[in-house]
Amino acid sequence: MSPSASNVPARLAVVGNPENRRVTLFADAVRAAGLPAPRVVPWAQVLHDGGADFGPDETVRLDSPGENADVDRLLRGTDDPTRVEGSARWYAAFTAAVRGLRGGVRLDDPDELAVLFDKRRCHGVLHTAGVPVPFSPTSGPAGAQVRGWDDVRALMREHRMPRLFVKLAHGSSASGVLAVESAAGGRIRATTSVELAPPGALFNSLKVRRYDSERDIAAIVDALAPDGLHLERWLPKASQRGRAADLRVVVIDGRATHAVVRTSVSPMTNLHLGGSRGDLDLARQAVEAAGARWADLLEVCERAAACFPRTLCVGVDLLPAVGWRRVAVGEVNAFGDLLPRLTGLPGSGAEGLDTYAAQVAALARPGGLASNRTPNHPQDRAPNHPQDRAPHHPHGSTPHHPHGLAPGRAPHHPHRTEPAHAGA
Repeated sequence: MSPSASNVPARLAVVGNPENRRVTLFADAVRAAGLPAPRVVPWAQVLHDGGADFGPDETVRLDSPGENADVDRLLRGTDDPTRVEGSARWYAAFTAAVRGLRGGVRLDDPDELAVLFDKRRCHGVLHTAGVPVPFSPTSGPAGAQVRGWDDVRALMREHRMPRLFVKLAHGSSASGVLAVESAAGGRIRATTSVELAPPGALFNSLKVRRYDSERDIAAIVDALAPDGLHLERWLPKASQRGRAADLRVVVIDGRATHAVVRTSVSPMTNLHLGGSRGDLDLARQAVEAAGARWADLLEVCERAAACFPRTLCVGVDLLPAVGWRRVAVGEVNAFGDLLPRLTGLPGSGAEGLDTYAAQVAALARPGGLASNRTPNHPQDRAPNHPQDRAPHHPHGSTPHHPHGLAPGRAPHHPHRTEPAHAGA
């Protein structure tokens, strides 16, 4: 999988925030492969101009529009990047901007991005494909609508979900996520990074906090509901050294190439919320000691990525159950490749390469996604796309998997963090 400049597309372009390390790391990987630096088209320019044009010989990568206050203002319509609200407007503006990109050979399909950034639609696509996911009453086109806390309570009772995650349909980086637990006597508790401030404004915080007042929890959920909410059953996760653990697995052109264990004392394992990287070797040993196969876990991630065959790279959040034998896919992230200094898994073909160098190498591989693409058009989507049908299962005719589960504030507050709506 080593990059070969002779096979990589001659002209590369990136739509991103020029100052962002994501763009810088990809550009470094391109230059290291002996190629000219990619042309960078700023998201701010795309949003101001209503799109951008690319030549038919340009291969175009999209990167996260997050971590830029001006871009966030254009997408969400707020001057305070720490506010939680506005994700529905962000989604509408982002998907419109993506569809305003004209020409070029695209490494990120517009239709697939629209699904990846809607947790309800993404969960439905994965479930239909037989990928193990937590149960969700809001999944897919027939999913229940959540108009506020009363609906959440009703769905908890109807589906016997005493513990669940309430997520913004278009959020990321744990923005707006609540881990809700109910107990005997009607008591309720929520763990979240959302700070509820008077008079009801919501802010992203670097501090994970607990709310024991159902009135406060209801106020948060009711404020978030207009942006769209997705509910998932809370699956007890495996642990490593006394901390809850999950994995981020990067899949590039169909191959699981990189993986990192994330651990935390809270339900959210995001590194910016106090999570830390765990020991991948220990995780692999725990899987094999439980009688499962590490390769099967990676194959689940590849099956999830296969639901989005026209997107070069995705990050899959894999949730190992207690005991490390069974897994479910929590989310699939369009921009889930920011894992600095992490090199490829043994046997992946990406040994010694970081996630960006591995993507450049994939572009050089004959028969890879880029080599089979034609210039992008507004309605460019392959026939029999997995989002339009039940997909083929290359490892068997049944979607069952032996190790799966059934299917007004200052913007720089020291404990608040800008919602990286398009981040990992």
